[in-house]
Amino acid sequence: MLRRAGKGEVADGFYQIRSDCTHKVPETKFKIKVGKTLSVRKWHAAFTREGRLDIASVLNRIQKGGVHPTIRGEVWEFLLGCFDPGSTFDEREQIREKRSLNIVTDDLCRIQYAIWKQECKDMDSHVGSGKIITAPIITEDGKPIKDPLVLLEATSDQHTMQGSSSSSRNENEVDKSENCVVDKQIIEWKLLLHQIGLDVLRTDRSMVFYENKENLSKLWDILAVYAWIDKEIGYCQETLGGGDYLFAFRMFMVLFRRELSFGDSLYLWEMMWALEYDPDIFSTYEHIDAATGVTPGHRQKVKSIHQFGKYERDNMKNRATSDNDGPVPISVFLVASVLKENSAKLLQEARGIDDVIRILNDVNGNLDAKKACAVALKLHRKYLKKIQGKKP
Repeated sequence: MLRRAGKGEVADGFYQIRSDCTHKVPETKFKIKVGKTLSVRKWHAAFTREGRLDIASVLNRIQKGGVHPTIRGEVWEFLLGCFDPGSTFDEREQIREKRSLNIVTDDLCRIQYAIWKQECKDMDSHVGSGKIITAPIITEDGKPIKDPLVLLEATSDQHTMQGSSSSSRNENEVDKSENCVVDKQIIEWKLLLHQIGLDVLRTDRSMVFYENKENLSKLWDILAVYAWIDKEIGYCQETLGGGDYLFAFRMFMVLFRRELSFGDSLYLWEMMWALEYDPDIFSTYEHIDAATGVTPGHRQKVKSIHQFGKYERDNMKNRATSDNDGPVPISVFLVASVLKENSAKLLQEARGIDDVIRILNDVNGNLDAKKACAVALKLHRKYLKKIQGKKP
């Protein structure tokens, strides 16, 4: 059930939480505040009669107090480049109609996914079965292990009757009735499946949506298929490495989702998008669009630097780049802000990477999104001054 939030009221009621998990869920710090949060009224007032959006005023509001949950879908369409803020109501309607009529493309995508999914199912029957792998199904040298789903059920019963030792003996029992897998790529893919399953089961367990096993199994299928078709990226988790920066890996991968409540995660993301906003993002994504007349490589003339997000404006003023890779993303400075906030404890207690990970894991659900953004911007300004000082 959705409910309206008043002045200074948290927005937890906009997101369905499982009733049996309410005591475990981090409290949302984001509050809907009159005069700061982008409200429905201010959002509608930001459009001209023709429908052109005053993006500068919208960005300013979002950077100060986030977006009201009831209009997030509409606002995010602009923040993420689905629509050009300079477009009219009629032009956006034409774009929507074009996208909704693009049935052929949608069908082709579904067909292609079905083909990839069947290819994966031929290699492992659990794909598309509605089940999730949570234990290894193959050894590193390609020898199949007994069906982990059956194995886990069996070991659960044995654990009750005989103690934990019997289950640990059976966990890696090789299934001699199956042929060994020879293809190294298939072996590598199958070795990932149980890790994907474990991560899927950890996905927002407090949310009602993920209480449904069917939704979880669909997510597992998608990640398993993607890990197979895009082998260069695959399933990035502990394969990307990261060395001494392993503690920050999760923050980058899921954009601080574990460090925040669900509501605060959305708040942080929209602040990040607003801070890094580039008004040319739409024309970057859209190549040829008959409805708007956008052509390849076309960049609209920007009237004011205020149409860019605050973080992006600072980069433009200082022409800040990291070698040839473009500006450093704000997420890097957000990680730095987490380290700064916990610097005293890290300096006192950390004796190695394991201690760093343990200390930062204590941040789970306790990060203050607004404060983290404020500290990140300060660190970014210090960074800009430092690189400006190094320029000849």
